[in-house]
Amino acid sequence: MSPSTSLYQRRRVATPEEIEAIPWMHSLLPRERERAIAALQVTPACAGEYVCHAGRTVTYWLGLIDGLLKMSADNADGLTMTFTGVPPGGWFGEGTCIKREPYRYNIQALRKSLIAGIPLDTFQWLLDNSLGFNRFIMNQLNERLGQFIAAREIDRISNPDVRVARSLAALFNPVLYPGGSSVLRITQQELAYLVGLSRQRVNEALATLESHGAIQVEYGGLRVMDLQALREARFCAAKRPAVTESYVHRA
Repeated sequence: MSPSTSLYQRRRVATPEEIEAIPWMHSLLPRERERAIAALQVTPACAGEYVCHAGRTVTYWLGLIDGLLKMSADNADGLTMTFTGVPPGGWFGEGTCIKREPYRYNIQALRKSLIAGIPLDTFQWLLDNSLGFNRFIMNQLNERLGQFIAAREIDRISNPDVRVARSLAALFNPVLYPGGSSVLRITQQELAYLVGLSRQRVNEALATLESHGAIQVEYGGLRVMDLQALREARFCAAKRPAVTESYVHRA
């Protein structure tokens, strides 16, 4: 894979295993599924590469099969606000596709990722013809609204431990990211990019969360032990254990 070629030039047909990893495929009737599979394309993205740019016209509805993405936007002052990360199984941009408007955010690959997409015309056909697909999209839109509201709240939180906890909880949303496990493969630096903190400060926050039983840090990632505790940030940020370099290996 070469970053000198465009995502469009790298596209290919999805494998059966990749198709099975797409959550909304299971809500389609045989005729609808056949049409969706015929239009489906997948493409690899390099770390740091932009999958979507704010201002660009939408042409595909996109999702993530493998890797990790960041959804963000730049404000008038040149500051970047991160809305959320997108783990495997997540699909995004349905509102943009429905309105056929330019993207209002950027999507960037934080590591080598595999992107899936269906053309806008196929997306619209499924909306017009598939009850199961409509239900999936309605749930997505409803949950996405809550996610963006939460993202604005997180952006205003000054307590770093709470920021990390709430940001991690957002990556385990069962509606937006169905089929996910309790384990998230993510590095300190990737999490720092999502949260908007330094890698060292993220390390300290992870140690705090682990000491209160909310997570268990493993090599190359972490396991959520108490999702509700992360959502509610039920821990004492005043007392932090000593930081060690064993917490989530560096990128």
